[in-house]
Amino acid sequence: MRLGIVLMNLGGPTHEDNVRIFLKNLFQDEDIIKLGGGVAQNTFSKVISKFRAPSVAKDYKEINGCPKGCTGNAHCYNRKNKVVSECCSPINGLTESQRRSLDKYFNKILPGVETKVYTCMRYWIPFADTIMDDLVEDEITHTVLMPLYPQFSWTTTGSSFRDWEDVKKEKYGKEGAPWKEFHVKNYHRNESYLKSINDRIDEALDEMDEETRNKTHLVFSAHGTPLLEVRSGDPYTIEIKETVEAVMARRKEKHSYWLGFQSRVGPQKWTQPNTEDLIRRHLQYGIKNFLMIPIAFVTDHIETLYELSVELVEDLEEEGYEFENYKVMKGLNDHPNYIKALAQETIKRVQQELADDDVQWDKKDNKKTVTA
Repeated sequence: MRLGIVLMNLGGPTHEDNVRIFLKNLFQDEDIIKLGGGVAQNTFSKVISKFRAPSVAKDYKEINGCPKGCTGNAHCYNRKNKVVSECCSPINGLTESQRRSLDKYFNKILPGVETKVYTCMRYWIPFADTIMDDLVEDEITHTVLMPLYPQFSWTTTGSSFRDWEDVKKEKYGKEGAPWKEFHVKNYHRNESYLKSINDRIDEALDEMDEETRNKTHLVFSAHGTPLLEVRSGDPYTIEIKETVEAVMARRKEKHSYWLGFQSRVGPQKWTQPNTEDLIRRHLQYGIKNFLMIPIAFVTDHIETLYELSVELVEDLEEEGYEFENYKVMKGLNDHPNYIKALAQETIKRVQQELADDDVQWDKKDNKKTVTA
């Protein structure tokens, strides 16, 4: 048995020159922008990406993830060409860190199985086609698709799965891929995942003095979604709320907490309340201490490091509002408990295969599941 774990993430541009291409790939995704594909979708993606690329590139430069050289995956152009980029999304290096941490973790907990972890990005390299070639080259027999989206949405996990299936069908046709495949749909109530969030919250609160900590309101912020998606049955918003309640139920110290949605785009109606509007309303009531918790983002990138950390504060201060303390929680990234959660969810899908392969692994007596 040769087990391959494919971490699926959004991806991000690695150089100013490919910001427009990254945005074009994003807006061409029919799971996000529903224009029916074809000429209309292609034209829209070209126009909007060209229009938005300069301002988006400026934002990425402000949060450049590789100021001293490439920290991304082996397929990154910057790594191959030894280029130091001034405009690289932090999601690339941080996802690579998650990949390496999970790789080491599996080597420790499954010494009897040859395992390898891969990174597959949706809108920038490495794409599904490249990773499938890697799986074949490494003679992988069993593959687990592990999205770095704990809550399922057709626009994130669903889009990644669909793209993977389309590429696989094109490459291998009716014969199918030369590996047995498993999918992790969601894991938004995994105990190790919930613990990693609470660990990060505690880390942030511990950096405050007692008076500030006692006045701090917890504001969970998730990427918004059009109400059209919610009404069509997308479970994402429900799973976000379930995660927030599960996190708070496990906290000993109780703080006031709220949930907002960020990153709305276009004229459609989106999930409410909008995060910026929520903070503005609190400021109007005299509340000035906030800990922002990026609940749906497990890897720091532009939504956490720029939208929440920079843009939101600047916009509200320009309107005349003042903060006493505003802090954004560090992303889960390669937190040990989050890596543990990824391993647990992977093993759930293949534990029968492991048993059939006569692999030795630990069990919890009461649940008879693999302990990662």
